Amino acid sequence: MATWSNLMFQNSSSPLMEKLIFFYDNTMLVITLIVTFIFYMMITLYKNKFMNMNLIDHQSIEFIWTVIPSFFLIFIGFPSIYLLYLLDESKSPTITLKIMGHQWYWSYEYSDFKNIEFDSYLNNDQSTQTFRLLDVDNRLILPMKFQIRALISSYDVIHAWTIPAFGVKVDAMPGRLNQCTFFINRPGLFYGQCSEICGANHSFMPITVESINLKNFINWINSN
Repeated sequence: MATWSNLMFQNSSSPLMEKLIFFYDNTMLVITLIVTFIFYMMITLYKNKFMNMNLIDHQSIEFIWTVIPSFFLIFIGFPSIYLLYLLDESKSPTITLKIMGHQWYWSYEYSDFKNIEFDSYLNNDQSTQTFRLLDVDNRLILPMKFQIRALISSYDVIHAWTIPAFGVKVDAMPGRLNQCTFFINRPGLFYGQCSEICGANHSFMPITVESINLKNFINWINSN
């Protein structure tokens, strides 16, 4: 089954995305229980023929329906705060990658090794070996199982560098340098697109990341 026909997230390829999916499942479980209970109470009250005209307030019930929701908020809030700090944390990245957004393509620079720099455009090849509007002519090559830091900005308008499988979505803003870190735990091809409405060809600036092992990555660096 194609990825875009699924209702859930893509298969995660980073520990961060695994935690985000777990947090989503955990929160949806809590929300489902709350909504089910509220519907049950609404139907019960609608069909209940017993009434107490003299009942004005009830301190115990008011205390319960104030305290219990606060526990639900804490149950959701603490994992959310943990993930927010985890998203911003950078633990000694091995590779620093510079990413620049243009109308309508991406530029990448590997400044840690040599001055490797290239542009990545939409691949116009419509063969069966590529995904339409998702593959590019120059893929971003990255090693797996290494902490990678991306410095992201833009030359013209606001773009967004997004890879759903990594749990990464960062705005590329002109005059401002944003950063994110991610860890790829398996080899493969991972696709993304610009997630900001950046102009007429917004839907034609995809992102393709190819994750390979360290030996092949070093060979690729030396060949460039």
